[in-house]
Amino acid sequence: MADTVDEELSARFSPNKPLPPDILTELQSIMRLHDLSPEDIYLKWDSYCLRMDYEAQEVTLAKIRSLKHAIQDTLEKDSSRRAQQPKTSATPRQPRGGDVYGILDGMVPSTPATSGKLRAPGSGLKRKAGETPRSSAPMSSPAGGMSEQLKTMNVGSVAVFSERTNAGEVVEIFGKQHDAPEPPMAPHAEARIRLKAASDQTKTGYKALAMKLSEASGILDDRIEEFQTLVQEYHSLEESSFGSAASQSTTPIVAVGRIASDSLTGKLNAASLVLETSRRTGMALRIPLDMSKIRSWSFFPGQTVALKGSNTSGKAFVVEEILEIPLLPNAASVPSALEAHLEKLRGGADAMVEDDSEPGPLNILFASGPYTADDNLDFEPLQALCSQAADAYADALILTGPFLDIDHPLIATGDFDLPDDANIDPDTATMATVFRYLVSPALNRLAAANPSITIIMVPSVRDIIDKHVCWPQDTVPRRDLGLPKAAKIVSNPMALNLNEAVVGLSSQDILFELGGEEVAHNPAHERLARLCRYLVEQRHYFPLFPSMERSRLPATGTENKTATGAALDVGYLKLGEMLNVRPDVMMTPSAFPPFARVVENVLMINPGTLSKRKGAGTFARMALFPPKVEGAELVDGMVGHRVFDRARVEIVRI
Repeated sequence: MADTVDEELSARFSPNKPLPPDILTELQSIMRLHDLSPEDIYLKWDSYCLRMDYEAQEVTLAKIRSLKHAIQDTLEKDSSRRAQQPKTSATPRQPRGGDVYGILDGMVPSTPATSGKLRAPGSGLKRKAGETPRSSAPMSSPAGGMSEQLKTMNVGSVAVFSERTNAGEVVEIFGKQHDAPEPPMAPHAEARIRLKAASDQTKTGYKALAMKLSEASGILDDRIEEFQTLVQEYHSLEESSFGSAASQSTTPIVAVGRIASDSLTGKLNAASLVLETSRRTGMALRIPLDMSKIRSWSFFPGQTVALKGSNTSGKAFVVEEILEIPLLPNAASVPSALEAHLEKLRGGADAMVEDDSEPGPLNILFASGPYTADDNLDFEPLQALCSQAADAYADALILTGPFLDIDHPLIATGDFDLPDDANIDPDTATMATVFRYLVSPALNRLAAANPSITIIMVPSVRDIIDKHVCWPQDTVPRRDLGLPKAAKIVSNPMALNLNEAVVGLSSQDILFELGGEEVAHNPAHERLARLCRYLVEQRHYFPLFPSMERSRLPATGTENKTATGAALDVGYLKLGEMLNVRPDVMMTPSAFPPFARVVENVLMINPGTLSKRKGAGTFARMALFPPKVEGAELVDGMVGHRVFDRARVEIVRI
C-alpha cells in the first residue's frame, strides 16, 4: 500500500524522476495528519505555489515543510473564526460592503451611502462628529501608485508592483529553432491581421438562467449519439456492433456513453467509475465499469468514450478495449489564400517591399486576468503589458477575462474610489463606469501609440460588467465602456481566424478542473499533455460535466474565499464545441504554471495570470513566422498551416 502511495505522489509531484525519500516522508506525514489523498495534497501544493509564486515542478523539502505549516495555519484560523462566530442571530446581518450589487446598473440612486458604497472623489460623503475616519484613502488614478485600501488589512506581505525585480524574465521558450525577431522600427501603416470569426457568436445571446432539465438531458444524449456515429465511421463498424453496456449478455459489444461517478458528491475514483448511456441506446442507465483488463487508462466526469467489452453478470461492464475517438482534421488553406495573407503581411499591394522578400513575423501577445493585485485597483500589470505592446508595435493583443473580477476583494465589497478625474455622481455610477476609468485608459493609450494593433477581449463568467453570467457566454456590450475602435469583444468561447491561423479562445480554467477531477491508472502521457489532449479529443472547450465544486477551486481574497465557478448552462453546451477543424493555436488560461506545448498538432498556450493575488504574473509572446507556399505539400489541394512549426512562444514575467 505504501509503495502505491509513493508512486502516486511521485507521479503527481515529479513525473520525470522519483521523489527523494525525505520529501516522500514529509508528504505522507501531511496526508496522515489531515486525512488527504495524493490528489488532494497535490491540489493544495498547486494552490500554494500559485500564491507564493513558486514553480510547482521545483519540489524541495523546505517548500514542502512550508506547505505543511501553511495548511496547519489555515486550519487554526478557520477554527478560531468558527469559535468567534455567534451561535444564534435574531436578524441576518447585511454583508460587509452594504448594497454592493445595487449599484451595478444604477437602479437604486436613493440608497444611502454605506461602508460598501462605490464613491467618486468629492462626492461629499459625511460622517458623524467624532466618528473615526475609514482607514482608506481615495484610490489613485491608474497611472498612480498602489492604493492604501488594504494596506492596513491582514493580507500578509504584499509586493509592490513597481519594485518587482524579475520584470521581463523569460520563463519558458517554445520553438527555440526560431530566433527572437527584432521589433519593427516604426508602427505598421495598417493592420497586418485580417480578423474573421470561425464560429457563430450570435447564438451565444441566449436567455441565461432559464435552463430546462429536458433540454439539458437532450443535449447530453445527442452528444453520446454523435460520438457513436463518429466511432462507427472511423472504425468501420456495423450498427449491430453497438449495444447497451447495462444489458446482460455474453456477446462483446461496443458501448458509447459518458463517464460518471456512482456518487453525486464523491470524487471520481477507480471504484466509482460508471458509464452513463443515452436514453435511446440504454434508457439512460448507469453501469459500473470493470477496468481490470486494461493496463493504462485515464477518465474524467463527462468524458464521452467508446468501450468494447461485455456484461456477463449484469452487474458490471468488463472493458476489454478502449476505442480511439477520431480527432478533427488539421486546419488548412488553399495556396491562393495563403498568398493573400503573405501580401497582407508585406503591407499590401502598395507596400515598398519586394514581392519575393520574407515578411516579418506576426507579433501576438496573450494575457489572462486578473489584471491587478488583490490590494488595489491600479491595474499596473495591464498598463505594463500595454506599454510593451506599444513599444514592440505588436500586431495583436489577446486578453481573456476577468477584467473587473467579482472575486476581487475590493470589487466584492464595493469599497473603493474612482480616480480624481472621474466627475461622476456616485449614485448613478455603474460597473461600466468603473471599467471606463480603470481599464479602458490603458487600452486607449495603446491604440493611440500603435494604431495598427488588433485587441481581442474574451469575457469571463467572473466579469462583473457582464450580465450574461453563464458559460457559454455572450459578448459584453461595448456601450459606456470607453474602449478604442481597435478593441473587439468576442464571445466565450470563440474561434477566430488571425489571417490563416485558427485560434481557439476560452477564459474558463478547464485544465485546473480537469486535473482535479480526472482519475488515471498508469497513464501513457504526462499530466499536462494528457489534460490538453482531452480538449482536442472531446472537441470541446469545456468537456467536464459536472464542473468542479466551488469549494475545491483556488481560494479567493474575498471574505468567504469561495470562487465563482464555471456556471455552466448545460442546454447550450453545444456552443462550446470546436467546429470543422482543430485550432492551430488554443489559449488555455489556467492556475497551473504557464506553458506552451504541442498536443496533437495544436499549439497550447497557458500564459498564466497577468497578476497574482499578491504579486506580478506572466504573459505569453508569440512570433508567428509566415507560411511557406512554394514547395508546400498539398493534400486535396490544401496546405496545412502547421503553426506549431512556425511559431516561437515565450512565457515572460510582466
